[in-house]
Amino acid sequence: MLVLHLLGRSLLRSGLQRPGVQRRCFCAAQSGRCPDTPQETEMIRSRAQIKKVLCVAEKNDAAKGISEIMSGGRATRREGMSKFNKIYEYEYHLFGQNVTVSMTSVSGHLLGLEFKAPFQKWHSCNPVLLFDAEVEKYCPNNMIQIKQTLEKEVRQCQALVVWTDCDREGENIGFEIIDVCKAVKPNLQVFRAKFSEITPNSIRRACETLMEPDANISDAVDVRQELDLRIGASFTRFQTLRLQKIFPESLANQLISYGSCQFPTLGFVVERFKAIQAFIPETFYKIKGSPLSCLGYNFIHFQDPIATVTSVTSKPKSKWRPLPLDTVELEKLASRKLKISAKETMKIAEKLYTQGFISYPRTETNIFPANLSLGPLVEQQTQSPAWGTFAQRVLDQPGGPNPRQGKNSDQAHPPIHPTKYTGTLQGNEGRVYEFIVRHFLACVSQDALGQETVVDIDIAQEKFSASGLMIIARNYLDVYPYDKWNTKLIPVYEQESQFQPSAIEMVDGQTSPPQLLTEADLISLMEKHGIGTDATHAEHIETIKSRMYVGLTADQRFLPGELGMGLVEGYNSMGYEMSKPNLRAELEADLKLVSEGRKDKQNVLQHHIQKYKTVFIESVRKAKKLDEALSPYLGAAQEITEEQEQDMEILLPVRKCPNCGRDMVLKKKREGNSKYLSCVGYPACKTAVWFPDMVLEVSRDDSVCPTCRPHPIHMG
Repeated sequence: MLVLHLLGRSLLRSGLQRPGVQRRCFCAAQSGRCPDTPQETEMIRSRAQIKKVLCVAEKNDAAKGISEIMSGGRATRREGMSKFNKIYEYEYHLFGQNVTVSMTSVSGHLLGLEFKAPFQKWHSCNPVLLFDAEVEKYCPNNMIQIKQTLEKEVRQCQALVVWTDCDREGENIGFEIIDVCKAVKPNLQVFRAKFSEITPNSIRRACETLMEPDANISDAVDVRQELDLRIGASFTRFQTLRLQKIFPESLANQLISYGSCQFPTLGFVVERFKAIQAFIPETFYKIKGSPLSCLGYNFIHFQDPIATVTSVTSKPKSKWRPLPLDTVELEKLASRKLKISAKETMKIAEKLYTQGFISYPRTETNIFPANLSLGPLVEQQTQSPAWGTFAQRVLDQPGGPNPRQGKNSDQAHPPIHPTKYTGTLQGNEGRVYEFIVRHFLACVSQDALGQETVVDIDIAQEKFSASGLMIIARNYLDVYPYDKWNTKLIPVYEQESQFQPSAIEMVDGQTSPPQLLTEADLISLMEKHGIGTDATHAEHIETIKSRMYVGLTADQRFLPGELGMGLVEGYNSMGYEMSKPNLRAELEADLKLVSEGRKDKQNVLQHHIQKYKTVFIESVRKAKKLDEALSPYLGAAQEITEEQEQDMEILLPVRKCPNCGRDMVLKKKREGNSKYLSCVGYPACKTAVWFPDMVLEVSRDDSVCPTCRPHPIHMG
């Protein structure tokens, strides 16, 4: 149950999200057309009563930038209750009239999700109960002042405009803002501003096309948050409490966390390491000689060979300019070319976005929309002493900017591109900005052009070929130093001519194993298998590093640690390949369907809770396989007593406690084999049901009694 979520969400659904009603922007009056439903007439009438509007952005920098644009630089600033989140006030023409705007911000998620009090402590219950324990939304201590600012400001306003980032997390943060504000003012009118960059055109367009908040997108985040909490807490408590007892010397104070994205990410690293270990080299042969050093080869023994040129062909060759930049490519290319981690890259990109230098950096789109005018964006870059001349070349080329288009669009944001020129950035901020600009100019430029010559040669009836390359026009390469394309010279040959190679030497070698994964490799695998999203890849990678499940070699490649290796091998030996991407990939696919309104939030939530709960119960039942897998890395497993084993046993709920409402489970007496029902709230709640001595065996059945109440009560 999400306590704070219910009031605001239900009001919004009843007012703005009626099933079967087509979603519209709230601008009928501004568009000049007449309303065509009684509901629209009422909306226009109520908008006329709006005198003051509260606008809320996701971060203070964004609130400041948007305010400067909307106010024309005339906004006044005052303090909120949080010193990090200012309030900007100004007049603006909105809803066909002049209104007073108060613009403020949150700092990411305003609310958190947690188990209700009895289940928050690690030893409060058996971890399996966390799959069904009640959860609630709460405001963390560091967000209370921000929440109080919203509550105070909204009292004076008739409307709320949400200006959070236009992605899943941003939509969910928007609903948190809505819930807090509607708890204070239930009749508040709510609108959503859609934008991809903090520029005058984009902000003006957002104001003219205010939309309804999208509850489906927010619901997908609610599902993900709740599943991550339940799955992560149950497995983390189980792993940590058990393994600290089994390996007290190695893991006495170690948090051994589990996450349904974190483990597949670790699995990719372990899988590559094992592939290297299992690699068996194969011998190969090659011919070295002049002028055959550039030729292909087959294995053959030559004696005084004569080479005959059988054909010489020449054809145009192109090196394609890059596709427009999406988030995953930005992370991978920055890691490869700039040697900046994905986490640092996205932190910098977010800052560049809120400062108005680039478009929104979290996008799956690599196609520029037809309505985005590229010429002015290129023209801004002509000011640069480094790439300004090239930008002018792009403007002067036939047809002007000519982007090479990809195939993906998230229907929300364009590819990442610069929105204005700056020459003041320093350090990694300057390097990331320069990369984004150069990538943009390259992708709207022209392919590099060359001429390839291919020579086919016959030696003792064995076929060889050699190729050379002459670069005719570098084009995009002149602005994009991150790609290389070099001239490759070969001697001039004529068809049917013959020659005797001056020297031929046959040498052998062995095939090499694959290399350990780089961060860019790991992100590619996560994207391919649907692990996480473009917004969370860097976060999951950082987690497995911080937990010491993996380390980095001197050349920044991922090497699994002993704990990481043992965990993956242990779970794999159980038959539940939790380090494989299948489980999480299915969840990510379902979350996408929830965000699109094609699957029900509660159905998806319950389906995945039950699926992971089943895996959890089986994992605990086979827990000794985890001990066995870790022993080669951490030393011999410590023997534990039957009593300790019993304490770690999974106890499934049989019924609700009649006194406190918590679960009652079957337990075994310390002495003997007799069992009894005990409330999980013990010792605070001492409710118990003792079976008479004549009962020899008691077990819980998965079936449920159809008549007993409160439902469910399991059969036994």
